[in-house]
Amino acid sequence: VRLAGEVSPKASILLQSFGFKHGIPHDVDFLFDVRCLPNPHWQTELKPLTGRDRPVVEFLEASPPVIEMRADIAAFFDRWIPRFETDGRFYLTIAIGCTGGQHRSVYLVETLCEHFERGGHKVMVRHRELP
Repeated sequence: VRLAGEVSPKASILLQSFGFKHGIPHDVDFLFDVRCLPNPHWQTELKPLTGRDRPVVEFLEASPPVIEMRADIAAFFDRWIPRFETDGRFYLTIAIGCTGGQHRSVYLVETLCEHFERGGHKVMVRHRELP
């Protein structure tokens, strides 16, 4: 029960990156497929890196579709998370997948984590395919 004037808690969010070639994760609320974005795997110097590494980040951020995808996912949740919170739902699991779970999905999870934290959410990150 919430008293009048009491601030509703913010939803806790689990962001998970994964690789489709290793199977779809279970028990997620939302799943996004980002395999349509440019793949750093095909750049020899980027292949051994991950979406946390500066050269991969720079490669992805140079691509307008990557920026658009990130903005669209963030805007979707900025609009709809308050509705979940109003309905008493305070925990969401969001999975983002690319082919191998090393580059694109990792990058998007990391940047979305920052976005949601700025919005006051408690965010947990899991990169399923990274050691």
